Amino acid sequence: MFTGLVEAVGTVTSLEDLDRSSSGGGGTSLTISDCNVILTDAHLGDSISVNGTCLTVTEFDEKSFKVGVAPETLRRTNLGSLKQNDKVNLERAVSANTRLGGHVVQGHVDTVAKILSVTPDGNALTFRFQPREKDVLRYIVEKGFITIDGASLTVTKVVDGDDGFWEVMLIAYTQEKVVTATKKPGDYVNVEIDLVGKYVEKSVNAYLGGVSGGDFAVLEKMVGRIVEEKLKR
Repeated sequence: MFTGLVEAVGTVTSLEDLDRSSSGGGGTSLTISDCNVILTDAHLGDSISVNGTCLTVTEFDEKSFKVGVAPETLRRTNLGSLKQNDKVNLERAVSANTRLGGHVVQGHVDTVAKILSVTPDGNALTFRFQPREKDVLRYIVEKGFITIDGASLTVTKVVDGDDGFWEVMLIAYTQEKVVTATKKPGDYVNVEIDLVGKYVEKSVNAYLGGVSGGDFAVLEKMVGRIVEEKLKR
């Protein structure tokens, strides 16, 4: 589990499609350097969030670490497009004495989103995103949390529909701490939706007897169930 508060920005040293070393495991591996600050208490098997993706440390030294990247992770995230010298957001998994300054982040990326626009607003920047999987929009609410490349951010605007999008604002301080501030329209970011919305949806669907889809039928059945329970009292 993570908080969405980026601890360091690391540098991609290599992304190997077929790493036959013992730490590569015969699959894709990613090595990241310039991250001394998060490796002072590192152990093999630790979880580190890389651009919002929870990955397992398979090798490390004082300045760099290696992680394996599974095929499903490559399909779900933007990690497969990383190149040497690219910058990535990093955060260690929470410990018992971690202050939860962001929100509960799993490090399980739901989809990638395309940056539609970047608009200056004073010393802040407003980013507009459009997700690859449009169904995630139903979990995004104004003033709610969302994780962009591992950074916990507040949603400032949401528009639903086939051409739907959401916006977040990066204040000057945040711009200096995360890689998102350097990205441009057309670039892609990893997105994790706040887990609370998913649990609420599942609970409501269970209460309604398995109805899903978020359309009028759900609302109609919900109202009917409430009226029915009131009449029984």
